[in-house]
Amino acid sequence: MRYIRKASERGHANFGWLNSHHSFSFGRYYDPEHMGISVLRVINDDRVAPGRGFETHGHKDMEILSYVIEGQLAHKDSTGNSDVIPAGDIQRMTAGRGIMHSEFNGSDKDEVHFLQIWVLPAQNALTPGYEQKTIQQSGALTPMVTPDGRAGTVKVHQDMTLSRLRLSENESISIATEKRMGYLHVIKGEISIDSESFEAGDGLGVYQDDTLQIHAHDDTEALWFDLPQL
Repeated sequence: MRYIRKASERGHANFGWLNSHHSFSFGRYYDPEHMGISVLRVINDDRVAPGRGFETHGHKDMEILSYVIEGQLAHKDSTGNSDVIPAGDIQRMTAGRGIMHSEFNGSDKDEVHFLQIWVLPAQNALTPGYEQKTIQQSGALTPMVTPDGRAGTVKVHQDMTLSRLRLSENESISIATEKRMGYLHVIKGEISIDSESFEAGDGLGVYQDDTLQIHAHDDTEALWFDLPQL
């Protein structure tokens, strides 16, 4: 059994300064058939105009990950963090018992394109926190976010791992879930899985004891979420 989420079927909100596509229900977009998978609740594919962004607002009891695809994202929060996240970096903000933050395009000239990802924490009322790292690719599948922050990864307060998948044209890889669940989100390029094609913005959810045979038709980047069974 697999869950297929095509880019063209996602929720969409365009406010002029923000053009956002929602893989799962978010804000004004609600679809009971698309509420997330396992502890993964939000993947928003956001493009923000130069010099614009999200004014200061609050979050609570959520692990919020940001992965910048193009441009740079400026972050400020109520715990004193103030950073600019360049393309390729991964950021984690633990909202915990409550945090205020803002996110703006870090450029006055170029658009910023990033993924905003929300993951349910293993427990509520955590101490708010922040972490940001540049993680070099090592092999086709490189962990970026892990439960224990191993090997220089960003630590998340949940039993899940987020890895970046990069394949060259005609390269293939096999990923098995075993007793876990998984979700693949394509960032760029085109891949095929069991004769079905997936392109930028497409997603595929898989359940336990499944194996994905992924073949890249061109240079491809994607995110792979290794998730717990609920």
